[in-house]
Amino acid sequence: MLVTALFLVYKFGRLVANGHEARAFRNADLVWDAERALHLPGEGTIQQLLMHGEPLIRAANTYYAAVHFPATIAFLCWLYWRHPAHYVWSRRVLALVTAAALALHLLMPLAPPRMLAATGLVDTARVYGPSVYGATPEADSMANQFAAMPSLHFGWALMVAIGLIVATRSRWRVLWLLHPLLTLLVIVGTANHYWFDALAAAALLGIALLAVRAPDRSGTAPPIPPTVPHQRRTSALPAGALR
Repeated sequence: MLVTALFLVYKFGRLVANGHEARAFRNADLVWDAERALHLPGEGTIQQLLMHGEPLIRAANTYYAAVHFPATIAFLCWLYWRHPAHYVWSRRVLALVTAAALALHLLMPLAPPRMLAATGLVDTARVYGPSVYGATPEADSMANQFAAMPSLHFGWALMVAIGLIVATRSRWRVLWLLHPLLTLLVIVGTANHYWFDALAAAALLGIALLAVRAPDRSGTAPPIPPTVPHQRRTSALPAGALR
C-alpha cells in the first residue's frame, strides 16, 4: 500500500510537470549558475572520464537503469529476513525520504543537465544506450524527466549503504559506501543529475535519519514503555474482619 501510494504521487508529479517545462529550465539555469559560483567541479569532468571508452559509458548507463530498484529491493528483503527491526527502521526512513523528494519534485521542477544546452553535456543514454526515458519528455508515460532534484538514485543508494553498515558487524562493512559513491559518479557522468541533486538527497536523508530512531546494537526496536494494569484498590482490613 505504501509503495502504491508513493507511485501514484510520482505519476501525479509527472503529469503536473508537463505544464511547467519553462519553469524547469529556468530552475536548471539557476542551479547550474549556483554551482559555478561555488566553484564546484564541472559535471563534464566526470563525463569525460566515463567517455574514455564506449564499454565504460554503456556500463554507466546500465548501472543507472538497472541497479537502482533491484539493489534497494534486495536490501529490504534481506533486512526483512535477517534483521526485522532494521527492516522497519530502513523502510520508514526510505518512505520519508521518498515522500519528501516527491513533494520537492512538485514544488521545484528541474530539467536535468542532459537537457540544458549551457552544460555542453552529452545525453549518454540516448547516444550509447540503454535509456530508461522516452524520446519526448512531455509524452513520457513512465517517468517525470523534470524531477532532477533531489536524486532518489543517490538518496536510496546512500540509505542502502548506511542500513547495511548499521545492521552488520563485519570489519569491511564500510565498503558498502562504494555503492552510493559509484552511484554519484554515474548519475553525474551520465548527465542525469547535478551535484546539487545529490546534496539535496543527502540532506533529506539526514533529516529522516534524525526523525526515525534506529534499532539498538542488539538489533531490537526501541522498547515500548510497559503499561501498568489497573488494580482495584481494597482497604486494609485486619485478619478475620471479613468473617
